[in-house]
Amino acid sequence: MPADGLQGFVRFPTTRWSMVDRAGREGPVAGREALGQLLSRYLPALRSHLIHSKRLQGADADDVLQDFVAGKILERDLIAKANQELGKFRTFLLTALDRFLLNRLRDARAQKRAAGAAIALGEADEAVPASDNSDAYDVEWARRVLDESVQRMRAECAASGREDVWGMFQCRVLGPIAEGTEPVDYDELVRRFGFQSPSQASNALVTAKRMYARTLRSVVAEYTRDAAEVEAEIQDLHRILASAK
Repeated sequence: MPADGLQGFVRFPTTRWSMVDRAGREGPVAGREALGQLLSRYLPALRSHLIHSKRLQGADADDVLQDFVAGKILERDLIAKANQELGKFRTFLLTALDRFLLNRLRDARAQKRAAGAAIALGEADEAVPASDNSDAYDVEWARRVLDESVQRMRAECAASGREDVWGMFQCRVLGPIAEGTEPVDYDELVRRFGFQSPSQASNALVTAKRMYARTLRSVVAEYTRDAAEVEAEIQDLHRILASAK
């Protein structure tokens, strides 16, 4: 069995705003790949925001997102306009979507008026409540970040031959939190993963927790400017998930 510790683990890059930069400023191949990764993380959160905060039906939310990606992100190169000095990328993306939706509704209202349909100003505004509540967006974003961190950690454990570390994390941390299962007893973990003692199993769990914390920071760092903002975002994650329970 490999010695306990972080030696030998592959370290993921922590370049600040690296994925955003690749999506908005690199060539078509690298940019397209990075953009695909960005969209896979943020579109579910944006969809949740449209449904729960803006009260759109699922099909309508899908239509808005499709038009937003095609007309705003792709045609107008929205990602290249993101400025890390002006705030969080997720806030930038959410603000852009809200403005896109508002303009879409104004256009629809103008078309109805041009066709002779008399509608009141308040009636058109009902589709987009004035509330700035973005809790659904934040919760879905937080879950996506945590899922990405878990998947990266699992892949890193597999690549490094440390299935024991992943198994400890899954049995003692991930399962109880995500599925509500009871933490597996240490004696059972010694038998299952071939540890020499419960103490060695406990050390592997410490390694797993440190590894997950590092991986989480590497994921968050792709969208932040510096170490202080990474810590602030992680605190946000804890706050968002705690309030969602």
